[in-house]
Amino acid sequence: MVVKDLQTFIVGNPPPHKGGRYFIFVKLTTDDGITGIGEVYNATFAPSVVRHMIDDVFAAHVENTDPFQIETLWRNVYGRGYSMRPDISLLGVLSGLETALWDIIGKATGKPVYDLLGGRVHDKIRTYTYIYPPDNISANEAHPVYSDPDVAAARALEYVKQGFTAVKFDPAGAYTTFDPHQPDLESIQRSERFVKTLREAVGTSADLLFGTHGQFTTSGAIRMAAVLESSDPLWFEEPVPPERPEEMARVAKQTTIPIATGERLTTKYEFARVLELQAASILQPALGRVGGLLEAKKIAALAEANYAQIAPHLYCGPVEGIANIHLAACSPNFLILESIEDWTGFHNELLVSPINWQDGYIVPPTEPGLGIELNEEVALKHPYLDDALHLQPQNSPYLPYF
Repeated sequence: MVVKDLQTFIVGNPPPHKGGRYFIFVKLTTDDGITGIGEVYNATFAPSVVRHMIDDVFAAHVENTDPFQIETLWRNVYGRGYSMRPDISLLGVLSGLETALWDIIGKATGKPVYDLLGGRVHDKIRTYTYIYPPDNISANEAHPVYSDPDVAAARALEYVKQGFTAVKFDPAGAYTTFDPHQPDLESIQRSERFVKTLREAVGTSADLLFGTHGQFTTSGAIRMAAVLESSDPLWFEEPVPPERPEEMARVAKQTTIPIATGERLTTKYEFARVLELQAASILQPALGRVGGLLEAKKIAALAEANYAQIAPHLYCGPVEGIANIHLAACSPNFLILESIEDWTGFHNELLVSPINWQDGYIVPPTEPGLGIELNEEVALKHPYLDDALHLQPQNSPYLPYF
């Protein structure tokens, strides 16, 4: 059995764009007709450019090869062009193709992917969601759910009633291409009001996940953490940029709040550095970017050896989401999984059968491979025709957030 065909789907995510502006899916087919689906998380180039990257890597390293040879594929792609270092764009392409190969391997052997990565240790997967505006209101940065703690608390209670036992929010202000910056007093006070108001609203029924986007200086992150501690958040996410985990370690040593990081990191090498420096105790690999399922399993093992936990990150489409579920299911040190609310809406429409989300938890699929199939008809009906990137930080440090 060898891989013979590649098809790439660049799918526009309709407003309010929960999970990003677009999703990039790859479908591989073997010479005996087995198909596998993967998702490429690449936010650094326009998706039309990423399509050519995918074609190039496929032709050089995947076409006419045995889908079971994951380690060989990984080393050859990682080292192509004499790179041999984490490259966030290349690893995104590799992640999508590697995930699709695992889907093929699972179907060929009749086993779910998690059984091939050690076996399921969690019968259900605890989830959390960002606090979004209601579906009948367009999600945008001006909506009060992002700036008004009372509105956010009311929305958080709605999620708790659905079954969620954790919610995430990021009221600290904009992230820009000029970061890191020192948070102003208004941002600090607004953040403090958010965590206190939400804690009073949900009590001990839900964990609070304080999200940022690496926008603070080290001293600014320490100042921010000091006002959050009394409300006991489960984590302080990416308090400083990812380039220097040494600085994140300084934040970790100055607060009782666990530090979480990883959505912008790739490969075991970058995560090993985080663990070595004790910069974070909760790792958040994004499976469409980190290097694929096997690489993520290695990262989870590194974390386990350092008494750290994993909480796979998701701001992408449902195929990365299902890859996250397989990693979570087979990882003893799994903590919690990011969901796009309860997996209804467009994420659900893109799948032939929905992800099984029940009362705040996901039940892992038992079908061979990833256990999902892409609804290609829906994917083709929603082509992405814009040139805006998946995520876009502000290009000036002076633009208002709210």
